Amino acid sequence: MTRLKQRSIADEIQLENVIGRGKYGHIFLGYWRNEKVAVKVFREEEKASWEYEADVYKTVLLPHENILGYIASDISCSQMFLITEYYENGSLYDLLSNDIIETDQLQLLALSLMLGLSHLHKEIVGNPGKPGIAHRNIKSKNILVKNNTQCCLSDFGLAVKYHSNESGIQAKGDMQVGTARYMAPEILNKALNQEIFEEYKQADMYAVSLVLWEMAHRCRILNTDTKAIIFNDYALPYYDEVPEDPSIDVMRIAVCDQGLRPIISASWQENNILSTLSKVMEECWKPNPAARLTALRAKKTIQRLDGDLTDPSMEIV
Repeated sequence: MTRLKQRSIADEIQLENVIGRGKYGHIFLGYWRNEKVAVKVFREEEKASWEYEADVYKTVLLPHENILGYIASDISCSQMFLITEYYENGSLYDLLSNDIIETDQLQLLALSLMLGLSHLHKEIVGNPGKPGIAHRNIKSKNILVKNNTQCCLSDFGLAVKYHSNESGIQAKGDMQVGTARYMAPEILNKALNQEIFEEYKQADMYAVSLVLWEMAHRCRILNTDTKAIIFNDYALPYYDEVPEDPSIDVMRIAVCDQGLRPIISASWQENNILSTLSKVMEECWKPNPAARLTALRAKKTIQRLDGDLTDPSMEIV
């Protein structure tokens, strides 16, 4: 999609229905020259948030197949627009809420998620270079589905950027931000060191392990003994341990004090894809942040899975 000059889009875009709601405003389906786009509209008092998220999207060398494509940002009257690509399938949460997924689909969704996250986390040194970026609010509602097999990271309003040749981490803000259900133990108990960028990435890996569990939990598998088809209703991580909208304190007790984690089904061990992803989950939600897999390591583990990668763009390179 052609990038737009920022001063032109506000006059040319046509807003339609609301397709999402967030902390800073609404997300609309919009049209620009007969093309569908997603338009995040920020309230006037959220100008700093609009400027910051647009700045993250404009990061040099950020564009990637599995990171939501930025088109433009603009101001119309008192409203601030952030315009991105639009995907009919909505979020991963929407997909899992409405549909059972197959194991080969699970593999491709998981791999695409790790491809996007490993690129986001990676610092590229040079001119131009790319800072390392930690997301800080990974959850199934912030992951879009480009088609039935590819995930796409979105919503970078809480992200932090880091250049190793510069001092400090850009826009650290509060430690306990995002969605309590997906907060890593070190965030829940306020042990994360905000001066160390690696710790933000490690917290992302905890959150992504819960998203992998959400996907696996919704997967249809064959019981090799009974030949029965097994699948579950959609469920959020910790659905059987905490209320629908848990507080930080509730999650801290469950995750830190009680050491709870989502249940790995015994039936998953009968399938190579689910068994491998189960190991990735367990390696990523360890209580010790330094012991967790990196996004790159998790990506390579999933790439080594046996089976047919039906999407040619996802082949191992």
